[in-house]
Amino acid sequence: MSEQFFTKKLSNGIMLLGQKMENVSSGAMTLVLPAGVSHDTQGSEGSASIAMEWCMKGAGNRNTRQLNDALDSLGCHHHTSVQSKHVIFSAVQLGSNLGDVLGIFADIILRPRLEKETFAPSKALVAHDLAALEDEPAQKCNLLLREKFYPYPLGRCIYGTEESLNSISSETAREHLDNNFTPKGTMLAVAGNINWDEICRIAEENFGSWQPQTPPEVKIESPQNGITHIKKDSAQTHIALAHKTVTISDKRYFAARMAETILSGGMSSRLFTEVREKRGLVYHVSSRYSSLKDYAGMFTYAGTPPEKAQETFEVTVGELKRLADGIEAAEMDRARTQLKSSLIMQGESTSARSGALAGDWYQLGKLRSLKEISNAIDAVTTDDVLSYLKDFPAKDFTVLIIGPEPLNTSTIEK
Repeated sequence: MSEQFFTKKLSNGIMLLGQKMENVSSGAMTLVLPAGVSHDTQGSEGSASIAMEWCMKGAGNRNTRQLNDALDSLGCHHHTSVQSKHVIFSAVQLGSNLGDVLGIFADIILRPRLEKETFAPSKALVAHDLAALEDEPAQKCNLLLREKFYPYPLGRCIYGTEESLNSISSETAREHLDNNFTPKGTMLAVAGNINWDEICRIAEENFGSWQPQTPPEVKIESPQNGITHIKKDSAQTHIALAHKTVTISDKRYFAARMAETILSGGMSSRLFTEVREKRGLVYHVSSRYSSLKDYAGMFTYAGTPPEKAQETFEVTVGELKRLADGIEAAEMDRARTQLKSSLIMQGESTSARSGALAGDWYQLGKLRSLKEISNAIDAVTTDDVLSYLKDFPAKDFTVLIIGPEPLNTSTIEK
């Protein structure tokens, strides 16, 4: 598949990113704004999520129903998400409809109606998501671990707390938008069989008059870290651990991803084999790489019956540490194939590619081709992975456990 990249910065600061993908019919856009949960004011956590919901309740001359009808009539599959530093509007549709969809999202960003009667339903949706975490303790465990592991407020839960949500008024949500919806730091990435000159014209036409302002600076504080047990009388104990790793911009990044895949890349991975298959300790166990721009962690989760929780904790920590003792050639081969297979599947999706363009530009300040990434994976040796593991050993864990009883965590100190 041909890979052609384009970049252009509008006069107001919006960064346009594009990839032409021939032989596809869809066109995808990812619109990234610097208005994530870390920008919520203290005591009003959850403002970003409520504001996102509110923006989608009518924009320009369209009410909620008309807005949804307009997007549906263009065959647009759209999604919004709130992250640490950013909020993201993404959409995929026929490439021929991309320009019209961009026009609608310009209304959503620049001319949201923010009507009084649509605020309460927007707030209620976020409150429902927060309440639903009580029925999804595995998700809650991982969200709370992020809060403990990352420097404050970068790891905040996007849903806030019951107390903070109760305190948020329509004025609070509107203020969040006024302060943080700005072209400075905004990225618009498109991927598909695009006409770049036409995309630039449409972007300038729709967003060029947006006046720049500097969003408030996020004050970073030290992470909480430590070991936390949340008592919950249930049939499962949820164990989550995180330790530091390299960021995406680090030269050891692909070595870290190979280590992650050896640990948790499918049913032949070490954690699945040793913790689940051989010992039958868990219904789920996995490790995953997670990175913000300046901080990154390897997050490991295991779900197990309470009577097996202590052994699960010890065996899981043991496998994380044992990886540094040696890696077989077959493990490297499988990990390399899995990483590249995932890359190829991503390369066939316009929506995945538009998201990757925005991520690369934010994290690295450049765009990477699939070939460049594939070559980087091929270049990783066993010695590279072992060297990375020496520099970033599985230690100094942040731990969060949800279950009936606390665990003896002395294993992590050995």
